[in-house]
Amino acid sequence: MRGFPTEKEIKKIKAMYPIGTRIKLISMDDQYSPIEAGTEGEIVGIDDCGTFLMKWDNGRTLGLIPFEDKFEVLPTLDEPNEVQKNESRVQMGGMSL
Repeated sequence: MRGFPTEKEIKKIKAMYPIGTRIKLISMDDQYSPIEAGTEGEIVGIDDCGTFLMKWDNGRTLGLIPFEDKFEVLPTLDEPNEVQKNESRVQMGGMSL
């Protein structure tokens, strides 16, 4: 463990991962009751230690520690993926709009 983050680091974490951010867990370092890899969930808060307060899709609420656990951020509905971007382009006279 690297220790507690500073107040400045907490502010940065909160800015980078706002409430509602969707997460997919890659691995969790919890020997007693880890969340299974591949589980998805939503950040419902961030405490003063920088721990993500999670609402996992499987119903669990175990927090995620950003400097210990491995995860990826899932795209939101308002951030179209590349397929959606390409499908939404209108072809007009050979030009993409």
